[in-house]
Amino acid sequence: MSKADIGLIGLAVMGENLVINMESKGFTVAVFNRSIEKVTRFIEGRAKGKNILGTYSIEELVDSLKTPRKIMLMVKAGQPVDGFIDMLIPLLDKGDIIIDGGNSHFPDTIRRTKYVESKGLLFVGTGVSGGEEGALKGPSIMPGGSHEAWQYVKPIFQSIAAKVEDGSPCCDWVGSDGAGHFVKMVHNGIEYGDMQIICEAYHIMRDYLGMTALEMHEIFKEWNKGDLDSYLIEITGDILAYKDTEDESIVDKILDTAGQKGTGKWTSEASLDEGAPLTLISEAVYSRYLSAMKEERVEASRVLKGPETKFDGDKREFIEAIRDALYASKIVSYAQGYTLLQAAAKTYGWDLNYGGIALMWREGCIIRSAFLDKIKEAFDKNPDLPNLLLDPFFGEKVDMAQSNWRKVVAQAFINGIPVPAFASALSYYDGYRCARLPANLLQAQRDYFGAHTYERVDRPRGEFYHTNWTGTGGSTSASTYTV
Repeated sequence: MSKADIGLIGLAVMGENLVINMESKGFTVAVFNRSIEKVTRFIEGRAKGKNILGTYSIEELVDSLKTPRKIMLMVKAGQPVDGFIDMLIPLLDKGDIIIDGGNSHFPDTIRRTKYVESKGLLFVGTGVSGGEEGALKGPSIMPGGSHEAWQYVKPIFQSIAAKVEDGSPCCDWVGSDGAGHFVKMVHNGIEYGDMQIICEAYHIMRDYLGMTALEMHEIFKEWNKGDLDSYLIEITGDILAYKDTEDESIVDKILDTAGQKGTGKWTSEASLDEGAPLTLISEAVYSRYLSAMKEERVEASRVLKGPETKFDGDKREFIEAIRDALYASKIVSYAQGYTLLQAAAKTYGWDLNYGGIALMWREGCIIRSAFLDKIKEAFDKNPDLPNLLLDPFFGEKVDMAQSNWRKVVAQAFINGIPVPAFASALSYYDGYRCARLPANLLQAQRDYFGAHTYERVDRPRGEFYHTNWTGTGGSTSASTYTV
């Protein structure tokens, strides 16, 4: 029997769909699963008659592959990945490639790349986005790790990836060690932010404008034809139109407690480590935590009073204002995400192609949207662009939207409707455009109670001063550091 081009371990839905995708592009795939009955079920079911080899041990899987062997792990992040790596290493030869296609945390990928390379092997940590449908029909793929491996996995990855209009694959080499999984993590953080701002627009329309799900469906359907054209806007419209067997909107019957797998939290943690203000995405994470406090919120609603919600203006005009608030907040979310990518690139020595990352997200993934073309254009024009808000296109869009954006946030506050992502995005925008923030007073406070020193506007940067504010503190100051 001829040998397989690639092996895959882990036959859950994503793994199965990737295998079917690979086989449909002309590759022979060998598969293995720890629960071997899944192998039999797959081979006798969806894989029947296809160039897919079922194997029933790690040894059999390794023996069934062409060299250099390429083995992709589609297993739960964490210890299972390390476990399979340790099982595979003794069976592989120098130059063979282990690929982790799960949602691994990037520090783990940095560690694993170093470990696997120390054994004479190559390691690829790759983000795969697009869910079940993407895995089957064409995902966004974000590989990083051992660069020498790229030449061997590139034909497979770029064949199975989603394609943009000109045929370019939504897959390219991201960078060394954990770069691929870091970019996937930021993608997921932006996904959290996009979902939250859409939910805030929905909340305002539902509770302030009193709109039905079907009425909102029409609005989202209309929005998806313009600047907001995206997968998440599209599926939101579909969800709002969906009725159950009793001919009632199913979205109104879904419990308002949100789940998460932790990747949004990782993005927020990385922003704290890098000193990059990822305010909107962090608020999206906190909003999910708050939603989980369902019983406590229900009790609080009986005790804590707020304003009476009342709308008496032009509904159509205010819906347009919500659209502007959503679009401006989306720009801020991506601007923040890209500043995190830029900060991490400096920390870890990654040479990231920011326009290329936008292209990888253009199709196949959950945050795919027409909007990403403009991000690619922005970084193509200026690869050193420090913030998307400084690109003429995005700067002009926010300027045109900001009056309505402020109106929406103000009315939400006045009427007691929580809009943490809209508001934090607006505060970030105002903070970013503010030439003189009140941090001078903050530094004075730090120097007063802790002798932490400060710089002066009338002296060169890098010179630090301490004031004896009480007359009793003396002239000794604390060591100076910047967070």
